[in-house]
Amino acid sequence: MEPFALTIHEAQQQLRSGLITSVELTESVLERIDAVESKVGAYISVQAGAALHMARLADERRATGEDNTLLGIPLGIKDAIITLGVPTTAGSKILEGFTPPYDATTVAKLRQAGAVFIGKTNTDEFTMGSSTEYSAFHQTRNPWDLTRVPGGSSGGSAAAVMTGEALGALGTDTGGSLRQPAAFCSAVGLKPTYGRVSRYGSIAHGSSLDQIGPLTKDVEDAAILLQVIAGHDPLDSTSLKAPVPDYIAAMKQGGDLKGLKVGVPDEYFVEGLETGIESAVRAAIDKLAELGAEIVGVSLPNTKYGIPAYYLIATAEASANLSRYDGVRYGLRQTGEDMWDTFRQTREAGFGPEVKRRIMLGTYALSAGYYDAYYLKAQQVRTLLRRDFERAFETVDVMVSPTAPSVAFEIGARVDDPLQMYLIDVFTVPQSLAGICGISVPCGFSDGLPVGLQIFGPALGESTILRAAYHYEQATEWHQQKPAL
Repeated sequence: MEPFALTIHEAQQQLRSGLITSVELTESVLERIDAVESKVGAYISVQAGAALHMARLADERRATGEDNTLLGIPLGIKDAIITLGVPTTAGSKILEGFTPPYDATTVAKLRQAGAVFIGKTNTDEFTMGSSTEYSAFHQTRNPWDLTRVPGGSSGGSAAAVMTGEALGALGTDTGGSLRQPAAFCSAVGLKPTYGRVSRYGSIAHGSSLDQIGPLTKDVEDAAILLQVIAGHDPLDSTSLKAPVPDYIAAMKQGGDLKGLKVGVPDEYFVEGLETGIESAVRAAIDKLAELGAEIVGVSLPNTKYGIPAYYLIATAEASANLSRYDGVRYGLRQTGEDMWDTFRQTREAGFGPEVKRRIMLGTYALSAGYYDAYYLKAQQVRTLLRRDFERAFETVDVMVSPTAPSVAFEIGARVDDPLQMYLIDVFTVPQSLAGICGISVPCGFSDGLPVGLQIFGPALGESTILRAAYHYEQATEWHQQKPAL
């Protein structure tokens, strides 16, 4: 097996035993990028020289006896996560050329653990999209079918992981941006509980929704990355002061899933769900039962209001967050006749069409006379959704559903139909609105394209969803199948 094809935990073993050095591992990943990146387009920028320097430092640290879990492991970082000294754009022309003077907390933790940063992965502009078609720089392609999207907005991270252009990656999830591209690319994507992982240094989209999390080749790698980045951060006022459990130990607990109650919500198996996806997910539920889990029917009656509530709250928060991009402090500047004209010209040139659409929607929802009718009502619906989950989790430990209602669609198929694009997140936005955790794992194929099983749990229930996902993964072979580029 080529080094770039290793999982994080497999590479750890080889590094510890001296079978490979971090420099050799990093060189393998960079050679893989040279071979396939022109087809896939997973990265906005690759920092090969800096990566090899970090790899050499990791080898030197290992030579002194240091043995951190990520020491010498090559990772991709979504370009919406601030990285010291590395151009960070959030996929937008308005930030082209911006070089941050500090690290996001998650990046700082990875750096301290000895990880190697390969480059910044592609994203929909300001993480606003479900296909990576809204990146201002280029389209990322699905490694299973280069005519199709990889999902979004963390499509670059998902594609990089599945092609061996990184052993793992960080992404962000506002309404499904980790889980949905994981499903489309047959990767593992974990959205932590809101506040479990620091948002400091994550370029803001929807501040009450955004979370950073891992995209990996298997569940154990997701647990390894989460272990490093989770924890309270005084720099993030929404960060939870809760101890971080041993996710690896919890994940491997028991040889099966006896005693675990798995809820199957009726509202997630509805008209519009592709037949092949429903078949794959139903088969996965049967496998969970074979592993000893008790399958229980549950109801989440307010699910149908998730999409409209999300696209009011997220756009309102985006409208507020993106007001800082004015051409004065950093990023793109178009000089106008006066201050207001400078603002206007800078934003016209710097923001893409989807970002402009969401700013307008959010500004409208927050405007005088409409605030109570739209934004406030959406927040009330959000409370109802959260209560649905709380009631269901009184009777079950986790719940399962399809991650997305369709497989990866063709590039261009939905870009001119925003509503159809938004509906692809119908199964992932409710968890984001409720602030709970979820993970997508491969569970089969439909028409030759990957299908994802979403497992979600209560707030701070990462240990439980990792356990369910790990035992399911170990009992199946879907995660071992790789795209043939």
